[in-house]
Amino acid sequence: MQKLTPYVPGESDPSDSFIKLNTNENPYGPSEKSLRAIRDVLGSQLRLYPDSDNIELKKTIAKFHQLEPENVFVGNGSDEVLAHVFRGLFKKNEPILFPDITYSFYPSYCNLFGIDFRRVELDKKFRIKMDSLVCQSGGIIFPNPNAPTGIFVDVDHIKSLLNNVSSNCPVVIDEAYIDFGGVSVVPLVAEYPNLIVTRTLSKSHSLAGIRLGYAIADKNIIQALKLVKNSFNSYPVDSLAEAGAIAALNDREHFLKNCGNIIANRSYLISKLEKMGFSVLPALGNFVCARLEGVDGALVAEKLKYKGILVRHFKTPERLSGFVRITVGKMTDCQTLVSSLKHLFSP
Repeated sequence: MQKLTPYVPGESDPSDSFIKLNTNENPYGPSEKSLRAIRDVLGSQLRLYPDSDNIELKKTIAKFHQLEPENVFVGNGSDEVLAHVFRGLFKKNEPILFPDITYSFYPSYCNLFGIDFRRVELDKKFRIKMDSLVCQSGGIIFPNPNAPTGIFVDVDHIKSLLNNVSSNCPVVIDEAYIDFGGVSVVPLVAEYPNLIVTRTLSKSHSLAGIRLGYAIADKNIIQALKLVKNSFNSYPVDSLAEAGAIAALNDREHFLKNCGNIIANRSYLISKLEKMGFSVLPALGNFVCARLEGVDGALVAEKLKYKGILVRHFKTPERLSGFVRITVGKMTDCQTLVSSLKHLFSP
């Protein structure tokens, strides 16, 4: 156990006294229809166990993606779904591959489950070198857009990867941030039985608090994930989460409006940061990764915290230490951030 290195989430703010732009939460509230559905369950169904197979939720997700329920697996947040993927699908006799700058839960899962891994270095522009992933391995995983860089890999490059790796090699695309401007590879699942796409309702559906994630894959992979899940916890998705998720997925108007607001605010933020001299990586998530030449990212984060604004700084790897990752908030949050940065760092 001493060898385990747990994932460290962004700083929380129980006092609600900060503008919180460090954990990629959606600043806009969830669908009112989702809230009503949760309240209805609170009033009538909590004495009962939820459906262990979450049939209605799987039907709703399948409809959302124009697939079949047999292609859907659900869990207590996409982190739990990913844990089952690591535990059940990746081969332990060969290392799995992921970028050297990526979601830091991946190495944590490898250490927990005894899976060897190899980091593939991003190029000088912080892009994933797809050719470096085409080799013998026990599996491949990366977020798209990547985190914390926000850089997106287009569908053609992922399709090329799938065409050039063994059909026995699981390829996992973590689409936590896909709804903020990227194009999903979910339609490729029907063509590639080794492709697994993971999603979450935490970001684009503003439901981080109910912990609901899912995977889309070939039905044989879904059956394997169900076997792992039912050997661990038969009821990971509670009745409140299921009801709220179904209503949220059915309220497409609210979903599209919220995503559109985030995309517009992101464009504003990138423009203002660049005018102040920040270098900003091309982002398609609900966050931006930016640095100011000659100023350490830790100092930027520290000075903003003093101003009442939380952003995320990563100490490792070293070439990322100059950056801060900034969640895209409401327009007023973005304007306050820009004003504070101008005050702190303008000549």
